[in-house]
Amino acid sequence: MIRDRRRIDPKTGQVRDTGATGGSGGPADKPAPEAPAGGGANGVDEEVASLKNQLAERLADLQRLKAEYDNYRKRVERDRVAVREQALGQVLQELFPVLDDIGRARDHEELTGGFKSVGEALEAVTGKLGLERYGAKGEPFDPTVHEALMHAYSSEVAETSVMDVLQPGYRIGERVLRPARVAVAEPDPNAGDAETGDDGE
Repeated sequence: MIRDRRRIDPKTGQVRDTGATGGSGGPADKPAPEAPAGGGANGVDEEVASLKNQLAERLADLQRLKAEYDNYRKRVERDRVAVREQALGQVLQELFPVLDDIGRARDHEELTGGFKSVGEALEAVTGKLGLERYGAKGEPFDPTVHEALMHAYSSEVAETSVMDVLQPGYRIGERVLRPARVAVAEPDPNAGDAETGDDGE
């Protein structure tokens, strides 16, 4: 059925009552019902709370990933340093016989001329690489860095001490590449008795 929606009646020339006839000014002109105020606020609060929870979860994920990455980076760096030190130690250990010869020549005052220059240059290079020579007479005996090849008692020491260095030790930092081979002496347990006997005479 076709409805005449013209506001002016063509027959009478009068304005039609559009509200009564359900014309264009009918339901479209009615104000929209207002949404209840309380329900809208609750919906917004719930959405904000949900967004905050999601943000907290994402932040926790990022923090966990960062911690894992930091641990991985530290482990890789530690492994890299360990591999470098191991490779460097293997190379330097091949030079120990040469360094021992240089040390013996110096002890016997035979480190002279061109041999002296070469020896000092080699020791300087190995020193720059972190190689340290250790072991000296009179120092306290330490089984973690010394290897005792000879043992004796002496009234001249108050604690177990190095009496002679048979072969120097080498280390890089705290890592011992070769322990110092030494002769050690312990305090003589009979020294006190001997002194008492002397005083008694």
